[in-house]
Order: sequence, then C-alpha cells, then structure tokens
Amino acid sequence: MDHDALQERARTRGVNPLVYWIVRAFFQPFFHLYFRLSRVGREHVPQEGPVIFACNHRSFLDPFILGTLARRPLYFVAKQELFTNPLLRWFISSLGAFPVARGTGDNGAMDTARAILERGDCVVIFPEGTRVRPGPLGPARRGVGRLALETGAPVLPVAVIGTENIRRGLRVRPHKVRVRAGRALRFPTVEEPSRPLAQAVTERIWPCVQLQWEWLGGMAPVRSATVLGAGSWGTGLAVSLDRGGIDTALGCRGDAQVEAIARDGENRQYLPGVPVAPSLTVARAGTLDLAGRDLVIFAVPARDLPALVAAHGDRLAPGTPILVCSKGLLPNGQLPSEYVGERFPGHDLACLGGPAHSADALAHGASVVVGGVDPGFTRRVADALASAGFDVTDTTDVLGVELAGVAKNAAVVAASTAAVGGPNAAGAAAGKVFAEVHEYARTRGARGDAFAGLAGAGDLVATVVAAQSRNRRAGEMLAQGIPSAEIGVALGQTAEGLDALPVLAGALREARVTAPAVTGLAAVVEGRQDAEEWAAALTTPGRPLKRAVA
Repeated sequence: MDHDALQERARTRGVNPLVYWIVRAFFQPFFHLYFRLSRVGREHVPQEGPVIFACNHRSFLDPFILGTLARRPLYFVAKQELFTNPLLRWFISSLGAFPVARGTGDNGAMDTARAILERGDCVVIFPEGTRVRPGPLGPARRGVGRLALETGAPVLPVAVIGTENIRRGLRVRPHKVRVRAGRALRFPTVEEPSRPLAQAVTERIWPCVQLQWEWLGGMAPVRSATVLGAGSWGTGLAVSLDRGGIDTALGCRGDAQVEAIARDGENRQYLPGVPVAPSLTVARAGTLDLAGRDLVIFAVPARDLPALVAAHGDRLAPGTPILVCSKGLLPNGQLPSEYVGERFPGHDLACLGGPAHSADALAHGASVVVGGVDPGFTRRVADALASAGFDVTDTTDVLGVELAGVAKNAAVVAASTAAVGGPNAAGAAAGKVFAEVHEYARTRGARGDAFAGLAGAGDLVATVVAAQSRNRRAGEMLAQGIPSAEIGVALGQTAEGLDALPVLAGALREARVTAPAVTGLAAVVEGRQDAEEWAAALTTPGRPLKRAVA
C-alpha cells in the first residue's frame, strides 16, 4: 500500500475497531503496571468533537501513551519510513497512523488531518517534527498553527515525560512515565492563513506545551544568564544572548568599567563599535545575584579563572549550571573545566570551543561547539547559544574540546613566531605543535575528532586570519625578541597561548609525550632559546629540535 493510499484509508475508513480495542485493553493496564503511568489533566480532554492534541515527542511510545487520555481513537502522523514493513504498516495504520514525508511540505498529510478533524475525530500533532531528546523541548514548526486556524478545532497542549528513558537497545525497561494535559486553546477559523499568522498561533500554542512539560519536571530552556568577565569574548557573549531574548547580565571587574560602558554605550576598551543595549544589565560582578540564574558563564582567561572562582564561587546556588569559556591551561596545569568541576561538584558543567572572535561573531555569526558530560544540559546550552545567533554543535568529549583549544593557541603562537624563518617554517611549527598536543590528548583519553573539527582546525584557521588575533600578535612580538613578560602589557589583553606554553611543555613531559616543537617554543617563551634558531631547526635536516631544558 503506497503513501497516498494509506492517507486515503485514514480519511475514509479510520481505525480498525477490533484491533484498536484489543490493543487498548492490553496496553493501558500494561502502562499502569510496567511504567507506573500517571495521567494529569484528563478533565481538560474533550470527549466529543474534533480535537488537536499538540504534544512533545521523545519516543515511539508517545502516541500510545496519549491514547490513554481519551476513550476514543487518536489519529497521528508518523514518518513514512515506519510504513515500509508490511506487518508494522498494517498494525499502526489500524490504530490510526498515517504517513508524512518529512522535510517535503507534505500537503497530503495536512489534507488527511483536516479531513479527520472535519468528521469530528482527534488528531495528534508533534510540532517539533521529529523525536527530540535529551534536554529541553525543541522548537515548534508552524504546521500545528496552520491546522488549528484552517479547522477551528480546539488545541489541547499535552506533555509526556519519561518515555525517552524506557528503551536501551531492544530492551524496554520499566521507568516512570507521566502525561499532563492543559486547558484546550481555541482560535478563529481562517480559510487560508498566512505563514506569519500560522507561526504566531504556533508560538501561542507551544508555550502551553512547555508549561505542561516543566510542570512534570522537564528541563526548561535557558531564560536568564550571567556572564562573569567583561573582556571581548564575555561582552560579545552577553550582547548575543541579550539579542536572543535571554535576560542577561554582564559582570565587570570594577565600577570604573561599568561606568565606562554606561557612558559610551559600548565596551570601548575590549569590543569597540558594538553597542550595548539598555536591556543588557551591566554591573560590577560582586553586586550581581547569581543564585537565581539559569546559567552562569565564566568568560575570563584561564590564568584568571582561579581568582574569579575564589571571588564569586560561594555566591552560586547549589546546582547552578555553569558554562566555561576559558581556553588554555591554568598555572597548575589543569584544564578550565577540570578546575571548575572539582570546585563545583553536583553542578551541570559545559565548555565552549570553536572559532568565535567576538566582533566578527556579532557581525557575521559563528560556529561553536559545546562540550558537556550530560547530553541534556549540553543541548540546553546549545539551544541558548542558537537563540543568540550561533551555529552550534555539541559533544560529550569535553577533554577533546578543551585540549583542541590548547593546541590551537599554541600552534598559532608557534606559526607566528616561526614565520621569521619563512612560511614553510611557520607551517611546520603549527603542524608539529598541533600534532604533539593531539598525541597528548590521546594519552588522556580524548577523541581525535575535536582536533579535526571546530574546536581545533576550525579555530586555528580563524585565529591565524583574524586581524586582531592576540596569539598571532604575541608570536610576532616573540619573534622580534620582545620578552614574553612585556607582550601582555603591549597587547592590553591576555594571549592564552603564551601563558600556557611553559605549563603545556611540562604536562607533555610528565605524560612522556615526545614533543620537541612544544618544548623548544616554551624555551623561546621563557627566554632560554632564540626564536630564529628554533624556527631554523624546524625545517633543517640533521638539526634536531632541542629537548626540554631543566
């Protein structure tokens, strides 16, 4: 039976009553016993007339769980791939499923849904368009708003929680499942609703679904954030989040910085030319209330992270989620997330990597990667950054993301320092340093894809070509013989790669990773080796790079 025939069956024949009632008689007690099913808000479910059930989607079981809310059949759209198996096709179509070709604007599926509603039956719509897990609910598509306007049928906002945890491979395990229905929403009938109108109605429906979801204990989206650190990246993040509709506060190091931003309408010292809107709260970090925020962002250089944690860590409420944006190594050799994780056990924690230079990100966008152990929290942070205008990917490889950032910073300093010996020396320096840190990351259990992706190679290219790259300029000054202690003062900002190199060389040495390029560059940073001599050794046969000097 083809796609159109299955939709025609749902429009004209409906469910198979015998199959429907037998399945219901088996599934409903099974759900109560095996999943300890809890149903809240059944009094809001209309028992007659057309109804659109608008629900989140986490599992293949969601339509069956929803079927327990009403003592009549619920028709639901399902991806057409489920109808390829003849036995499964017969079973789910007998229960009211009809196919939709996702991503193609399947008008036939919408026609079928309208026909079912017009005869007085119920249709289940999953506005997210596909199963979304884990984390907060995904964005809703406008189809549910269009259907509500075209048919005038009431829309019942429903949320299901727990179904995403019931399956491990082929095993269906017992897990508490709850479903909650809110009061039905009604909208006027419009024959040909415009796309903006359908989207506006969807944006009225979806928060009501989110309300049911959060009442059940589902993860909420990030609605408020505080950025601690008003450098270029901290300011850029705060401005982006504020533009994305998130209640955002920017914590400055002192009153003078707060007053300067208020006077100039921008952070002229670190991010000139980017206006700071009045909706963005700018205040001294010590005066901001951190306890009630959905997300606290540490956006300071790695060397300043211990001081930030010492100054403000005790003001975070238990479990306050944290995003670490520091790149590099701390003076004690720890990665930023390692340091923060030790001091805030029990807090959700993620790190941020990838090419995202502040001014360019605000003007043209940026692609970033969020690393976190908890996939749900990682996606929650990714959704917040997406609303702020970033293209976001996520990963569980926190170690890989942070060490790729370390490798990027070190490689950029290496390339710009070795450029005194020509482009081949610059390329050799970057490649060898990058490879040595990659080998170190492998010994620590990181995956290699972070180095090949946004956090590593992507960020490396962006930093090399960026006109105001601190690490590139630091390497150029190093090649000119300027002592590393004076470079930070000349730049007016921190070059994380320069700070991290001596610590990085020690870490590689302790891990027994052969790293002549990193060791030699660290010696240049510490003034124990000449930059030209190190650069020449990179490409000269028979002239080995110097090893670590005690």
